[in-house]
Amino acid sequence: MYLTVLGINHRTAPVEVRGQVAFPPESLPRALGELTALGGIQEAAILSTCNRTELYINQDTETEEQVSEWLCRFHQLDPGSLQPHFYTYKESEAVRHILRVAAGLDSMVLGEPQILGQMKDSYQSALQTGSIDTLVNRLFQHTFSVAKQIRTDTAIGSSPVSVAFAAVSLARQIFGQLENQTALLIGAGETIELAARHLHDQGMGKMVIANRTVSRAHDLAAQFNGYGIELDEIPAHLAEADIVISSTGSSTPILTRKLVKKALVSRKHRPVLMVDIAVPPDIETDVATLDDIYLYSIDDLKHVIEENLRSRQEAAEQAEEIIDVQVDRFMAWTRSLDAVPTVCAYREYAQSLAAAELEKARNQLNSGKPPAEVIDTLSRNLVNKLTHNPCVNLRGAVAEGETGLLEAVRTLFGLKVNDNK
Repeated sequence: MYLTVLGINHRTAPVEVRGQVAFPPESLPRALGELTALGGIQEAAILSTCNRTELYINQDTETEEQVSEWLCRFHQLDPGSLQPHFYTYKESEAVRHILRVAAGLDSMVLGEPQILGQMKDSYQSALQTGSIDTLVNRLFQHTFSVAKQIRTDTAIGSSPVSVAFAAVSLARQIFGQLENQTALLIGAGETIELAARHLHDQGMGKMVIANRTVSRAHDLAAQFNGYGIELDEIPAHLAEADIVISSTGSSTPILTRKLVKKALVSRKHRPVLMVDIAVPPDIETDVATLDDIYLYSIDDLKHVIEENLRSRQEAAEQAEEIIDVQVDRFMAWTRSLDAVPTVCAYREYAQSLAAAELEKARNQLNSGKPPAEVIDTLSRNLVNKLTHNPCVNLRGAVAEGETGLLEAVRTLFGLKVNDNK
């Protein structure tokens, strides 16, 4: 068996290339069926995200070339255009890579937690399709266990290292649970979308998204059970907001001190967290002088992110040490699989001898022989038959100079022998 990873990711290919080999969820059953139908492939799973597409394969022979050709054929692409972007890992390095991916060590954002959920989705798809068996199934289970250990034993995911996540973390620090809070997000770009996603994941109670193009605001808000408004509607909603996150391309401030002060009066001075991610600023800097306003700029967040990134990098070194140990453990388990056929054959051999002797014993009991005599004969005959072939073969091997077999037998049966006797 050869455990292999064939993939393409954000380190090896630009986004437009990665998009060409992505697998929509609805295409996975057909893809996994085709993949496992290729000659020599016993098991397969596919992980496909915006940053990577990876095939996890258990194969009888080394067939990376036919797998890469299949991947191109499935997506109707020229193999020559993709070949430079592929990477391949085998056996222990394949295990190491998968563990690093699950722990967020191979992600664009170090330690990001979303990839583990995506790997669990990949596992479920393969499980439902029936494209994985003993080896890859055990690999996924081991991967999930190691990823959990890393999250528990290190600080790899405890410190936010993206602007959007840092903003939401500040909200959690100030308000605790967010179920009863209202967020006003100004803008509809990537950072605001990420902030909306993080807030939604944290159970945000109510979300309003304001944008110059109101249709874009509606579309984005609909994903998170919120509603969209135009920028000129902000004064009517500002007093509702416990959290304001703004990131637009406006050349002038959108929130003035006068506007925010008026909203505070309506709020009866309940505190507001404001995070201004825009450059130039969307919120007038002297808004920070108002009581009950916590205003953070992009520079404030960047300082937090830099500190947190250093913390994550230290945690990543600890995670790598955990992975070193866990790769060895998994590979030891895979090596133990080589013994399974021999163990099964030996058990069948012993059971057949026991069955034959048991039949003889029953016949002897039925003929009237004393039970004690029958049991004694059964025991003696079974011992003789179980040890006859091993003893004959061991003597022959030692006579031929294969003395290493002696130590192997002693280890196998846990024997302590006095060689002086």
